[in-house]
Amino acid sequence: MTFDDLLERAASLVRPGRRALLGITGSPGAGKTTLAERLVRRLNGAGPDWVAHVPMDGFHLADVELDRLGRRDRKGAPDTFDAAGYAALLRRLRENEDELVYAPGFERTLEQPLASAIPVPRTARLVITEGNYLLLRDAAWARARSQLDEVWFCELDEAERVRRLVDRHEEFGKDRDTAVAWVLGTDQRNADLIAATRDRADLVVGASVSEGGAPVPVPHAHRPRDRRSVR
Repeated sequence: MTFDDLLERAASLVRPGRRALLGITGSPGAGKTTLAERLVRRLNGAGPDWVAHVPMDGFHLADVELDRLGRRDRKGAPDTFDAAGYAALLRRLRENEDELVYAPGFERTLEQPLASAIPVPRTARLVITEGNYLLLRDAAWARARSQLDEVWFCELDEAERVRRLVDRHEEFGKDRDTAVAWVLGTDQRNADLIAATRDRADLVVGASVSEGGAPVPVPHAHRPRDRRSVR
């Protein structure tokens, strides 16, 4: 499968009269955000934008709440997110009744969620969301999954995934020993939980997918005026 195949598949999710939602999941450091951003960039091309990116990370509980709950040492685990809030946002995006919906973002340097950081206009016909727990069967996560047309599982060689994750933690402020301990402890427990959901995905995307240059048609029913393809 090539990257152009992924572009075609993502675009084909859009149907006349309704917005489509695509989920991308996978273990920490597997490349979910990178894949989502590549898809959005190529599908939108030169604009006008018809694809939006809404990460799940904006639903991290704030550190002050994690401290109150006694969960800060497990930050990133399923119960350190507002899963019900995330499911509610996906439902609102699916219904597409408002001219503009604001989604929360996540500031990695502060490691804190940011309210109303991502605007999603009604003209967005495809929303790509990515996060660790899109395929969990717990109640709130299952409600989130029910709003998604497809969920793709992003997979990377385990040694490379760990290396990238350690580097990321160091980039955002942890010293080497702390980064390694966190990756092999909290992150690995989460990764094992996520890996067990792989078989529930609609598609598994490996790191070998290459990005080609062929144009991808915009779904005809939602083709912007004077625009023939996405480049």
